[in-house]
Amino acid sequence: MTLRAAMPPSDPRRALGAFLRARREALSPADAGMYPMPGRRRTPGLRREEAAQLCGISTTWYTWLEQGRPVACSAATLARLAEALRLSRAERAYLFELARQTDPRPLDAGAAPCVPPELLALPGLVLVPAYLLDRSWSVRAANDAARRLFAAWIGGAEPNLLRYVFLDPGARGFLDDWEESARRILAEFRAEMARLSEDASIVAMLDRLHGESPDFARLWRGHAVLPRAGGRRRFHHPLDGTVSYVQATLVPAGHPDHKLVILTPVTE
Repeated sequence: MTLRAAMPPSDPRRALGAFLRARREALSPADAGMYPMPGRRRTPGLRREEAAQLCGISTTWYTWLEQGRPVACSAATLARLAEALRLSRAERAYLFELARQTDPRPLDAGAAPCVPPELLALPGLVLVPAYLLDRSWSVRAANDAARRLFAAWIGGAEPNLLRYVFLDPGARGFLDDWEESARRILAEFRAEMARLSEDASIVAMLDRLHGESPDFARLWRGHAVLPRAGGRRRFHHPLDGTVSYVQATLVPAGHPDHKLVILTPVTE
């Protein structure tokens, strides 16, 4: 088989159909928790009829999906497909990406998730200021350089970045041009809200900020959206004076809800 032949189809509908077929054929009836239909089987995997039955849709409609026909597929139906085909987290995300749909399954709510030790160790491997954020933008780990630079934030009462920026009075003097910095940080966070809107803990945090900070409520109503692109950052440190850095944000593979932020010092 040539490399080109092994590549997924460029048409998203065809790519979706090819993916569904591959996952169906890789799943046996026993793995899916069902008795196989009678008759001779051409493949050890599920038949289309069996996959359709598990998903609660018609065989014809499921067949059209695998054939890449232009049929509408709701997020709820995709969720049933993902469950029926026993898709992994990465496979489920890929399925919804191909279908251009948002996964309706809410993220785990409540307490902050356990962070793998290898992620917690990352900031300590960097010489310049570095810290690890979780999906709520709370600091989960930081090296000594970051703790010195952000002593009032990382070592203070508000380890969450949004709550520090909008609720800690000291942030207005520490951040260079607080208004513009706060607007940018909030716009970057909003860019992630499309996939976090079902997270009850995130929604609760934003609701509290609405009530506690008029500036947060004002800027949130602006609906600004920006990617977390990094760039020049300037801070007014109580001991070191005005300092400048270039910020870079890295997303660890397999952990898209976390960010490693690294700040490289630069001269004015």
